Amino acid sequence: MSTIKNFSQMTVNAIREGTVIDHIPPHNLFKVISILGLNGINNQITFGTNLESRRMGKKAIIKITDKFFTDDEINKIAMVAPQAKLNTIRNYKVVEKREVQVPDTVTGIVRCLNPKCITNNEKVTTCFNVLSKTEVTLRCHYCEQVMEADEIRIL
Repeated sequence: MSTIKNFSQMTVNAIREGTVIDHIPPHNLFKVISILGLNGINNQITFGTNLESRRMGKKAIIKITDKFFTDDEINKIAMVAPQAKLNTIRNYKVVEKREVQVPDTVTGIVRCLNPKCITNNEKVTTCFNVLSKTEVTLRCHYCEQVMEADEIRIL
């Protein structure tokens, strides 16, 4: 098994199979863990926060063994970490690098902020138009409620 060492000599085991989610805003690390349900799985998970990043200043990272994400899960990540990158690891090597993409339309993964919205009162699937992909901003298709990134609640 290979290990990664940094200058402070802390060691973190490399993963044989799994996913690394990189470039998460530090303040959203635990949101990503929560929305992906990582606190309820038995896989080995390593995470770090407030790590130095040339691109972001500070970042967070999550390493999960034996876990690969669906498109719906990746869309959830994009709602709270639109600049995140996913690295797929096979046999200790990165075999795929993928940037999350905020879709033009978000369906069935975000709750509308408006308590009077039909989606909060009847069995109607939520649907939002994306107004901004950098600082994710959504508009409800039904009631036109606009939600900023910090107001977004994942179903």
